[in-house]
Amino acid sequence: MSDITKKDIVDSVPQKGFFGHPKGLFTLFFTEFWERFSYYGMRAILLYYMYDTVTNGGLGIAESTALSIMSIYGSLVYMSGIIGGWLADRVFGTSKAVFYGGILIMFGHILLAIPGSVATFFGSMVLIVLGTGLLKPNVSSVVGDIYATEDDRRDAGFSIFYMGINLGGFLAPLIVGTLGEYNYHLGFGVAAVGMFLGLVVFMLTKKKNLGLAGTVVANPIPPEKKKKLYTSIVIGIIVVAVIAVAGAQTGLLTFDSFIFIVGILGILIPAAYFIVMYNSPKTSKVERSRILAYIPLFIASVMFWAIQEQGSTILASYADNRTQLEFAGITIAPAWFQSANPLFIIILAPVFAWLWVKLGDRQPSIPQKFSLGLLFAGLSFLVILLPAYFGGSDTLVNPLWLVLSYFIVVLGELCLSPVGLSATTKLAPAAFSAQTMSLWFLTNAAAQAINAQVVKLYSPESEMAYFGIIGAISIVLAIILFAISPIIQRAMKGIR
Repeated sequence: MSDITKKDIVDSVPQKGFFGHPKGLFTLFFTEFWERFSYYGMRAILLYYMYDTVTNGGLGIAESTALSIMSIYGSLVYMSGIIGGWLADRVFGTSKAVFYGGILIMFGHILLAIPGSVATFFGSMVLIVLGTGLLKPNVSSVVGDIYATEDDRRDAGFSIFYMGINLGGFLAPLIVGTLGEYNYHLGFGVAAVGMFLGLVVFMLTKKKNLGLAGTVVANPIPPEKKKKLYTSIVIGIIVVAVIAVAGAQTGLLTFDSFIFIVGILGILIPAAYFIVMYNSPKTSKVERSRILAYIPLFIASVMFWAIQEQGSTILASYADNRTQLEFAGITIAPAWFQSANPLFIIILAPVFAWLWVKLGDRQPSIPQKFSLGLLFAGLSFLVILLPAYFGGSDTLVNPLWLVLSYFIVVLGELCLSPVGLSATTKLAPAAFSAQTMSLWFLTNAAAQAINAQVVKLYSPESEMAYFGIIGAISIVLAIILFAISPIIQRAMKGIR
């Protein structure tokens, strides 16, 4: 176990230099900017690439299957964060995890940029899933490392970091989506370049700006156990590969059964993590109370992301098939709509940051902010059912309806997501810091694992019921969470 303390880490980071924040925020901001540019750029055209015809450069996969693949892929991307968090906490630290993850993501996008088969496509998915699992949770954990726990700049720092995520997410669909209209592989190639630039920024500035942040292994494996661990990992990979091949050959492992397995894992893995952390002898009594407080926040986040993440599945299909793409003299590429969410966040994030500071002690508590997030998410789905109610399911919809839905869900995202990132770093048991950040990203994994089943229920004919039922469930959960928020706040033991 390292003798380096939290204070040592914070003191090693230059504390002034990026909009009044630690210099390390510059490094992490632009690393995450380029990683998100690559990810959201790829994701903006991935659904269309899957269900477009082979003659148009696509893979020719059925649209309903492509929708489920998108959800399963998104679930596995965030589920792999558990592996990335564990490796960072136990083996090589968060900084190396970020670097190794970026390498895998870049090669995954390069593989997509090369015209190939469905097998090549799934190979690229494996690389991107593993790479994002290493990079995504750990770069957020390093943001928490560069601030003292009591630093008043901490929440604002996460908001600035969140701006980097969304600036990359805003530009990517516009650039990659436009290129993808001409050639899908050209668009994927630009995504690979984006990840390369993120790696360059990280490597050139980390030593000067990050100091010791990200270098300390929080809960290292004893040297005498490492060899046994690595042997077990290799054996485990071989066993899984053999089972997968045998299942595919015998017909037991089908796409539907795989979706079911991932859905179960999306629920069981976070449940197991809560149990392990709660019962660990390294978890104090106060930390156990905070873990219990985190559970309803986790459930609320799953519901929120189940709606928000349909922006790249159901709403992406809605943009392509149900929306007028000739508007105000402009021909709109369907992928451009996915820039709406990050654009609204860029515009509104400073407003929300100012609002929370202005309210001071009068601002809603963390659980109350989560309940607001659920409320707006539900309303965003109730809004998008209105065009079918007024005009039927067989007419093209004014694109402003889709933009309005994105706008409303962003209001919820700004109440929940940056707050959730910050709260996770505060509520995390010390021995499970990076892994608890991975647990936060598991809310997204669980949501998309559920979505892989739910999206099959969508059709233009079921549109009103689909959006109405999901939206109503979210609003009911928002009301329940708001009612029990004082109980949750007490269990957080002084964390606000």
